[in-house]
Amino acid sequence: MIVGLTGGMGCGKSTASRLFSELGFRLIDCDAIVKEEVLVDPAIVARIIGHFGAAVAPGGCINRSALAAKVFSHPEELRWLEALVHPEVSARWQARVAADPAACWVVEVPLLFEKDLYKLFDFVVCVACSHSQQLVRLEKRGVSRELAEQRIAQQLPLSRKVELSDFVLSNDGTPEFLKSQVTCLAKRLMSESAHRHPTQA
Repeated sequence: MIVGLTGGMGCGKSTASRLFSELGFRLIDCDAIVKEEVLVDPAIVARIIGHFGAAVAPGGCINRSALAAKVFSHPEELRWLEALVHPEVSARWQARVAADPAACWVVEVPLLFEKDLYKLFDFVVCVACSHSQQLVRLEKRGVSRELAEQRIAQQLPLSRKVELSDFVLSNDGTPEFLKSQVTCLAKRLMSESAHRHPTQA
């Protein structure tokens, strides 16, 4: 079983995915693949430098803040970067799932609906919270309100993600409230997976 986990920036996707992991799901974080694998791949780095210039990669290593500054106010540059990076990310996580198809996987994908990836998953779970809560959490991470609003605006509206998802986790309350929701949903999903893939005698 493959569960796609998505939601808005600052809604708590990483917290929810960690909770799923603690309950026995195998976790894949697409943002981590970008940071730890794709943006350090020499071929990818060379193409980014060739397009944006050496200033985004001092010493030959991608500076993600400098790269973000280049793309988030220029939609055409963001599209170029996503066209380069996203297929690489998708291929890498799908290879991991293919290596152990019987496992229960949770794949954290921020732009799951924006990139029409929902067909790759058995279920889609959205982590949601209020807009004001998003901004508070992002500011605590050091993201300015202006940049937070800019980046949120570039994603599909959270209300639409909620509509399109199979299950929704509300993260406006306490950590314990989120954990109780994840625990209930994990049991339901595990049960669903057992019915889909009965153990052979």
